[in-house]
Amino acid sequence: MSEKKSFFKRRKKTIIIFSVILFVTILIIFNLQSQREKSLKVTVEKVEKENLTSKISASGEIKPKKNVNISAHVAGRIIKIGVEEGQRVNVDDFLLKLDSIQYEAMADRDRALISSYRAELIRAEATLKRDEKFYERQIKLFEEKLISEEQLETGKAQHDISKAQHQAILFQIDQAQASLQSTLDTLSKTVYNSPIDGIITSLRVEEGEIAMIGTMNNPGTILMTIADLSVMEVEVEVDETDVIGVEIGHLAEVRVDALPDQIIMGEVTEIGSSALQKATTSQESKDFKVIITLVAPPQSLKPGLSASADIITAEKKEALAVPISALVLREKKDEENKNTDEQEEGVYVVESNRVKFIPVEKGIMGEMMIEIISGLEEGQEIVVGPYSALRQLKDDMLIKQEEKKAEE
Repeated sequence: MSEKKSFFKRRKKTIIIFSVILFVTILIIFNLQSQREKSLKVTVEKVEKENLTSKISASGEIKPKKNVNISAHVAGRIIKIGVEEGQRVNVDDFLLKLDSIQYEAMADRDRALISSYRAELIRAEATLKRDEKFYERQIKLFEEKLISEEQLETGKAQHDISKAQHQAILFQIDQAQASLQSTLDTLSKTVYNSPIDGIITSLRVEEGEIAMIGTMNNPGTILMTIADLSVMEVEVEVDETDVIGVEIGHLAEVRVDALPDQIIMGEVTEIGSSALQKATTSQESKDFKVIITLVAPPQSLKPGLSASADIITAEKKEALAVPISALVLREKKDEENKNTDEQEEGVYVVESNRVKFIPVEKGIMGEMMIEIISGLEEGQEIVVGPYSALRQLKDDMLIKQEEKKAEE
């Protein structure tokens, strides 16, 4: 009997030892399988609050608000130039003069013609008065039956002729006066005075040159350009996808290539209502003209300088933000976790070294960061890169965090 108990005791001990070994083996296998699960190396950052500024960048050139091209209104030889390029002028200051001898002679001819017509008018008035009185006497004599009807008609015809001649001379005087007025207007256009206060930014002619007037196909001679440099603007071209975000009054930071260390503030004062016409195909994107008026421009600023502008369309302080690189676009899933035709944008949140896709609602966009209106909380960790890893991530995937490279 004692031998039988000893046998069962030894058997029980063997079963316990075997069970412990089996448990340890299963535990080791489970750990090995867990270790063999593939992990993806990613860069992780915490969601923090940032001061964001949304900007639209564009390029263009400096232009004065007032810029007047002085063109030739009449043809003539330039006999005198009273200004130099770079000179400051005021309204009505003398600029230049064309040869006016021909137009002065035409004016003298018209004045003489008017005097001649007025002398004829005196004679015509005297003749008309004489014939008018003669016709009145003929009427009285006809009423008294002292003359025939034929004599009365002769008197009337003579009176009508004198009246018509008198009227014709009046018309000739009006025509000569109109001709004189036109000639005097042409004569006045041989002398050019400044229409605005400004600076001669371009003087394109010399004394002795012939100024030509423009035709339908050929522009006239541009004699000089006057610009008011007290108010300067930047004319930039904004892409059609960005111009809808630009409004009158938006501030802008302007950088001039010739002044690389200086930022000039400006304000949007004009937005083109139609796209700029360019000799390109219709498939290419369209650009719109935007005018930025500079605030306190430096004296060294000159028209025609190349410039770039960052138009500030929105600003927000202490906004919850993530790097733009963290955003992922993927197919939206339905309640049964099946892909749909719609897409959603979000980020991968890190929880216990595993990731979970969280849809987010975006706000304004800064240079490298973008505002998150809903979907995240401050302090959460999210995957921000690299791009190749973001494309491979899926929900509940194991990740391995790697340190973000320090910016050089």
